[in-house]
Amino acid sequence: MTFESKLIPILREGVEIVKMISFKKLKEALAKKHPDRETAFLAKLAGALTNTIFGAPAYEEPFAVFARSHANLIAHEQARIGAMLEELRIPLTDALRIQALCDHQEGQNSTATLLQAQDLGILLPERDLPLPHSFIELVRRLGSVFGLLLPPLPNTDGAATH
Repeated sequence: MTFESKLIPILREGVEIVKMISFKKLKEALAKKHPDRETAFLAKLAGALTNTIFGAPAYEEPFAVFARSHANLIAHEQARIGAMLEELRIPLTDALRIQALCDHQEGQNSTATLLQAQDLGILLPERDLPLPHSFIELVRRLGSVFGLLLPPLPNTDGAATH
């Protein structure tokens, strides 16, 4: 097994964690904006917006039906996505670029997703592509802050604590 074939799944897992954090933040913002809507509706709307950001449209039911039925609302909220996720622009930029890098390694082209993220005001074009280790560290910190990952254990260098 090559180094890249081991690294790609780890990086993709990191992208998924940034997706989950984005979903949580969008759901919170949408709940404040639409207090009259049910939690399940807000979750589907946040999911549709998250899928849009990462270029992953929902094909499974009932999500595909939701996306079609509420296309205007999704487009309306999509225009405000940059403001809703302002504090996540760095991790989102890194995750989208890492996703594009992984896609490229697997023969896919994610340029349209990156351009769309830039148009939505999410992508920071001046930010450098993160090194895999830096991205994974960022994801670990964020994941533990948002309660999605356990914080990393302190390194004991194998020393006994008896």
